[in-house]
Amino acid sequence: MNETKEMKSMIQDIERKANCWEKDRPFLIAIDGRCASGKTTFAAQLSEVLHCPLIHMDDFFLRPEQRSQERYAEPGGNVDRERFAEEVLKPLKEGRPFRFQKLECPALVLGEWRDIPACRAAVIEGSYCLHPELRDSYDLTIFMDIDPEVQLERLKKRNIERFPMFVEKWIPLEEAYIKAFDIPSHCDYCIGTSNLF
Repeated sequence: MNETKEMKSMIQDIERKANCWEKDRPFLIAIDGRCASGKTTFAAQLSEVLHCPLIHMDDFFLRPEQRSQERYAEPGGNVDRERFAEEVLKPLKEGRPFRFQKLECPALVLGEWRDIPACRAAVIEGSYCLHPELRDSYDLTIFMDIDPEVQLERLKKRNIERFPMFVEKWIPLEEAYIKAFDIPSHCDYCIGTSNLF
């Protein structure tokens, strides 16, 4: 089975699980993985298939005043998981509508409000969404992997000006988090995406 067929089969399986969900709160799906592995693209596909909200962890990166050496020393510490847990996961688990402020780049300030209605499912996408303090909140988890060489090629094409920052800072932080918490071992699905998206 090639990766394209595997991905299609996975989407169908997830759709079946979401449609069979009978609890009085949304079916929560988390997609973590390495940068440039296709998390955002796949999450958008799932969100469209399930007709449900898509929430990005990028909206919860630390603001400048939160960026201490101590925080960055924590594996996965460069995301505001406390705000995410309070403003997103808590109301989702309670099955109620909610709103949160997105982190605006490049200013790195809280900006536009986003309103999320009550929903039957939700997709959470982005690095660090499966931090141990968060992962028990989800009903289905996915890790997306990518060959390091393909990852670098994609990042260069995406934004050559920011490429050095990825190599020197963001990829090492991400890798430290993945290794420290062995993220793939806690996922329902693990898939390589070098030939996708």
